[in-house]
Amino acid sequence: MKRVGWMLLPLLMLSAVIVVQAQDADGKPDKPAAETEKKAEGEAGKTAEKGEEKAEDKKEEEPAPEKATLDKKAPDFTLKNANGDDVKLADYKDKIVVLEWINLDCPWCKKHYEDSDELVKLQKEMREAGVVWLTICSSGEGEQGNFDADTLKKRIKKVDLNADFYLLDADGTVGHKYEARTTPHCYVIDKEGKLRYRGALDNLRVRMKNKKLEAVNYVKQAVDAIKDGKAPADTDTKPYG
Repeated sequence: MKRVGWMLLPLLMLSAVIVVQAQDADGKPDKPAAETEKKAEGEAGKTAEKGEEKAEDKKEEEPAPEKATLDKKAPDFTLKNANGDDVKLADYKDKIVVLEWINLDCPWCKKHYEDSDELVKLQKEMREAGVVWLTICSSGEGEQGNFDADTLKKRIKKVDLNADFYLLDADGTVGHKYEARTTPHCYVIDKEGKLRYRGALDNLRVRMKNKKLEAVNYVKQAVDAIKDGKAPADTDTKPYG
Protein backbone atom coordinates (compact mmCIF):
# COMPACT_ATOMS: atom_id res chain seq x y z
CA MET A 1 0.00 0.00 0.00
CA LYS A 2 2.80 2.43 0.78
CA ARG A 3 4.33 1.74 -2.59
CA VAL A 4 0.99 2.56 -4.33
CA GLY A 5 0.73 5.87 -2.42
CA TRP A 6 4.12 7.06 -3.59
CA MET A 7 3.21 6.13 -7.14
CA LEU A 8 -0.01 8.21 -6.98
CA LEU A 9 1.72 11.34 -5.65
CA PRO A 10 3.38 12.35 -8.96
CA LEU A 11 0.08 11.84 -10.75
CA LEU A 12 -1.70 14.17 -8.32
CA MET A 13 0.98 16.90 -8.76
CA LEU A 14 0.75 16.62 -12.55
CA SER A 15 -3.03 17.04 -12.36
CA ALA A 16 -2.64 20.23 -10.32
CA VAL A 17 -0.30 21.73 -12.92
CA ILE A 18 -2.75 20.90 -15.72
CA VAL A 19 -5.59 22.61 -13.81
CA VAL A 20 -3.54 25.81 -13.31
CA GLN A 21 -2.59 25.91 -16.99
CA ALA A 22 -6.21 25.44 -17.96
CA GLN A 23 -7.21 28.41 -15.79
CA ASP A 24 -4.59 30.59 -17.47
CA ALA A 25 -5.89 29.50 -20.85
CA ASP A 26 -9.41 30.64 -19.82
CA GLY A 27 -8.22 34.28 -19.95
CA LYS A 28 -7.26 34.99 -16.37
CA PRO A 29 -3.96 36.91 -16.74
CA ASP A 30 -1.35 36.66 -14.06
CA LYS A 31 -0.28 39.81 -12.15
CA PRO A 32 2.79 40.68 -14.29
CA ALA A 33 0.68 40.59 -17.47
CA ALA A 34 -1.92 42.94 -15.94
CA GLU A 35 0.77 45.40 -14.93
CA THR A 36 2.26 45.31 -18.45
CA GLU A 37 -1.14 46.04 -19.98
CA LYS A 38 -1.73 48.95 -17.57
CA LYS A 39 1.70 50.40 -18.39
CA ALA A 40 0.98 50.13 -22.12
CA GLU A 41 -2.29 52.03 -21.68
CA GLY A 42 -0.44 54.77 -19.77
CA GLU A 43 2.18 55.13 -22.50
CA ALA A 44 -0.57 55.34 -25.12
CA GLY A 45 -2.26 58.12 -23.13
CA LYS A 46 0.98 60.09 -22.88
CA THR A 47 1.55 59.73 -26.61
CA ALA A 48 -1.95 61.04 -27.31
CA GLU A 49 -1.38 64.02 -24.99
CA LYS A 50 1.91 64.85 -26.72
CA GLY A 51 0.12 64.66 -30.05
CA GLU A 52 -2.51 67.14 -28.83
CA GLU A 53 0.20 69.50 -27.52
CA LYS A 54 2.01 69.41 -30.86
CA ALA A 55 -1.26 70.15 -32.65
CA GLU A 56 -1.85 73.17 -30.40
CA ASP A 57 1.72 74.43 -30.96
CA LYS A 58 1.26 74.07 -34.68
CA LYS A 59 -1.95 76.08 -34.48
CA GLU A 60 -0.25 78.86 -32.50
CA GLU A 61 2.59 79.05 -35.01
CA GLU A 62 0.23 79.74 -37.93
CA PRO A 63 2.07 82.20 -40.18
CA ALA A 64 0.79 85.74 -40.69
CA PRO A 65 -0.90 86.51 -44.00
CA GLU A 66 1.04 88.54 -46.55
CA LYS A 67 -1.35 91.49 -46.05
CA ALA A 68 -2.52 92.65 -42.62
CA THR A 69 -5.88 91.01 -41.93
CA LEU A 70 -8.24 91.59 -39.03
CA ASP A 71 -8.19 88.85 -36.38
CA LYS A 72 -5.10 87.29 -37.97
CA LYS A 73 -1.48 87.50 -36.87
CA ALA A 74 -0.03 90.87 -37.85
CA PRO A 75 2.82 90.71 -40.40
CA ASP A 76 6.19 91.06 -38.74
CA PHE A 77 8.71 93.69 -39.79
CA THR A 78 12.03 95.26 -38.87
CA LEU A 79 12.63 98.98 -39.43
CA LYS A 80 15.24 101.52 -38.41
CA ASN A 81 14.13 104.18 -35.95
CA ALA A 82 15.18 107.84 -36.13
CA ASN A 83 18.24 106.98 -34.04
CA GLY A 84 19.38 104.32 -36.51
CA ASP A 85 18.48 101.33 -34.33
CA ASP A 86 16.57 98.26 -35.52
CA VAL A 87 13.03 97.91 -34.20
CA LYS A 88 11.30 94.56 -34.73
CA LEU A 89 7.58 94.06 -34.17
CA ALA A 90 8.16 90.51 -32.87
CA ASP A 91 10.24 91.93 -30.02
CA TYR A 92 7.02 93.27 -28.50
CA LYS A 93 5.42 89.88 -28.03
CA ASP A 94 2.87 89.78 -25.19
CA LYS A 95 2.31 93.55 -25.44
CA ILE A 96 -0.45 95.61 -27.02
CA VAL A 97 1.02 97.50 -29.99
CA VAL A 98 -0.34 100.57 -31.76
CA LEU A 99 0.95 101.40 -35.25
CA GLU A 100 0.36 104.94 -36.51
CA TRP A 101 1.38 106.01 -40.00
CA ILE A 102 2.71 109.55 -39.90
CA ASN A 103 3.76 112.39 -42.22
CA LEU A 104 4.71 115.48 -40.26
CA ASP A 105 3.93 117.71 -43.26
CA CYS A 106 0.44 116.28 -43.71
CA PRO A 107 -2.21 118.88 -42.70
CA TRP A 108 -3.95 116.32 -40.51
CA CYS A 109 -0.71 115.38 -38.75
CA LYS A 110 0.10 119.07 -38.27
CA LYS A 111 -3.30 119.48 -36.63
CA HIS A 112 -2.47 116.70 -34.16
CA TYR A 113 1.20 117.45 -33.62
CA GLU A 114 1.56 121.22 -34.05
CA ASP A 115 -1.85 122.69 -33.25
CA SER A 116 -2.38 120.42 -30.24
CA ASP A 117 -0.40 118.19 -27.90
CA GLU A 118 -3.27 115.82 -27.12
CA LEU A 119 -1.99 113.00 -29.31
CA VAL A 120 1.54 113.14 -27.90
CA LYS A 121 0.06 113.06 -24.39
CA LEU A 122 -2.00 110.01 -25.31
CA GLN A 123 1.08 108.22 -26.65
CA LYS A 124 3.00 108.92 -23.43
CA GLU A 125 0.10 107.77 -21.26
CA MET A 126 -0.21 104.51 -23.15
CA ARG A 127 3.52 103.81 -23.06
CA GLU A 128 3.53 104.37 -19.30
CA ALA A 129 0.71 101.82 -19.11
CA GLY A 130 2.78 99.24 -21.01
CA VAL A 131 1.39 99.79 -24.51
CA VAL A 132 3.88 100.09 -27.39
CA TRP A 133 3.06 102.97 -29.76
CA LEU A 134 5.08 103.07 -32.99
CA THR A 135 4.83 105.89 -35.54
CA ILE A 136 5.82 104.83 -39.06
CA CYS A 137 6.75 107.13 -41.94
CA SER A 138 6.48 105.49 -45.36
CA SER A 139 7.32 108.65 -47.33
CA GLY A 140 9.93 107.89 -49.98
CA GLU A 141 12.94 110.02 -50.86
CA GLY A 142 11.82 113.33 -52.35
CA GLU A 143 8.24 112.88 -51.09
CA GLN A 144 6.39 114.96 -48.53
CA GLY A 145 7.32 113.86 -45.01
CA ASN A 146 10.70 112.42 -45.92
CA PHE A 147 13.53 114.36 -44.24
CA ASP A 148 17.29 114.10 -43.99
CA ALA A 149 18.59 112.89 -40.62
CA ASP A 150 19.29 116.33 -39.13
CA THR A 151 15.97 117.82 -40.22
CA LEU A 152 14.08 114.79 -38.95
CA LYS A 153 15.62 115.09 -35.49
CA LYS A 154 14.63 118.77 -35.35
CA ARG A 155 11.07 118.03 -36.44
CA ILE A 156 10.72 115.22 -33.94
CA LYS A 157 12.02 117.42 -31.14
CA LYS A 158 9.72 120.27 -32.17
CA VAL A 159 6.56 118.22 -31.63
CA ASP A 160 7.96 116.23 -28.67
CA LEU A 161 7.85 112.83 -30.37
CA ASN A 162 10.08 109.98 -29.21
CA ALA A 163 12.81 109.19 -31.78
CA ASP A 164 13.10 105.61 -30.47
CA PHE A 165 9.58 104.90 -31.70
CA TYR A 166 9.68 106.89 -34.94
CA LEU A 167 10.29 104.29 -37.68
CA LEU A 168 11.47 104.81 -41.26
CA ASP A 169 9.83 102.84 -44.08
CA ALA A 170 11.10 104.84 -47.08
CA ASP A 171 10.64 102.01 -49.58
CA GLY A 172 7.06 101.47 -48.40
CA THR A 173 7.45 97.75 -47.76
CA VAL A 174 5.67 97.78 -44.40
CA GLY A 175 3.13 100.32 -45.59
CA HIS A 176 2.14 97.93 -48.40
CA LYS A 177 1.86 95.00 -45.98
CA TYR A 178 -0.58 96.96 -43.85
CA GLU A 179 -2.20 98.79 -46.79
CA ALA A 180 -1.66 102.11 -45.04
CA ARG A 181 -2.97 104.80 -47.39
CA THR A 182 -3.29 107.97 -45.32
CA THR A 183 -1.81 109.75 -42.32
CA PRO A 184 -2.73 109.17 -39.64
CA HIS A 185 -3.72 105.55 -40.35
CA CYS A 186 -3.81 103.44 -37.20
CA TYR A 187 -3.68 99.76 -36.25
CA VAL A 188 -4.00 98.00 -32.89
CA ILE A 189 -2.41 94.60 -32.29
CA ASP A 190 -3.26 92.51 -29.22
CA LYS A 191 -0.90 90.58 -26.93
CA GLU A 192 -1.22 87.47 -29.10
CA GLY A 193 0.07 89.42 -32.07
CA LYS A 194 -3.30 89.57 -33.84
CA LEU A 195 -4.65 92.66 -35.59
CA ARG A 196 -7.80 93.83 -33.77
CA TYR A 197 -8.36 97.33 -35.16
CA ARG A 198 -7.48 99.36 -38.24
CA GLY A 199 -8.63 102.75 -39.45
CA ALA A 200 -8.92 106.30 -38.22
CA LEU A 201 -7.38 107.63 -35.03
CA ASP A 202 -10.74 109.04 -33.94
CA ASN A 203 -14.00 110.33 -35.41
CA LEU A 204 -12.52 113.74 -36.22
CA ARG A 205 -13.56 114.85 -39.71
CA VAL A 206 -12.91 118.62 -39.66
CA ARG A 207 -9.53 120.17 -38.93
CA MET A 208 -9.93 122.88 -36.30
CA LYS A 209 -7.06 124.59 -34.52
CA ASN A 210 -6.77 123.78 -30.80
CA LYS A 211 -9.56 121.21 -31.06
CA LYS A 212 -8.98 118.25 -28.76
CA LEU A 213 -9.25 114.61 -29.78
CA GLU A 214 -12.83 113.65 -30.42
CA ALA A 215 -15.06 111.84 -27.92
CA VAL A 216 -14.76 108.61 -29.91
CA ASN A 217 -11.07 107.83 -30.04
CA TYR A 218 -11.04 104.51 -31.88
CA VAL A 219 -7.47 103.63 -30.96
CA LYS A 220 -7.94 104.23 -27.22
CA GLN A 221 -11.29 102.46 -27.37
CA ALA A 222 -9.67 99.39 -28.97
CA VAL A 223 -6.75 99.34 -26.50
CA ASP A 224 -9.07 99.61 -23.49
CA ALA A 225 -11.29 96.80 -24.80
CA ILE A 226 -8.32 94.48 -25.36
CA LYS A 227 -7.05 95.20 -21.83
CA ASP A 228 -10.47 94.15 -20.51
CA GLY A 229 -10.41 90.96 -22.56
CA LYS A 230 -13.14 92.18 -24.90
CA ALA A 231 -13.43 92.78 -28.63
CA PRO A 232 -13.29 96.44 -29.71
CA ALA A 233 -16.66 98.00 -30.47
CA ASP A 234 -15.25 99.30 -33.78
CA THR A 235 -12.71 97.20 -35.66
CA ASP A 236 -12.54 98.66 -39.18
CA THR A 237 -13.15 102.37 -39.78
CA LYS A 238 -12.40 104.64 -42.70
CA PRO A 239 -9.16 106.58 -42.07
CA TYR A 240 -9.10 110.28 -42.76
CA GLY A 241 -6.14 112.30 -43.95
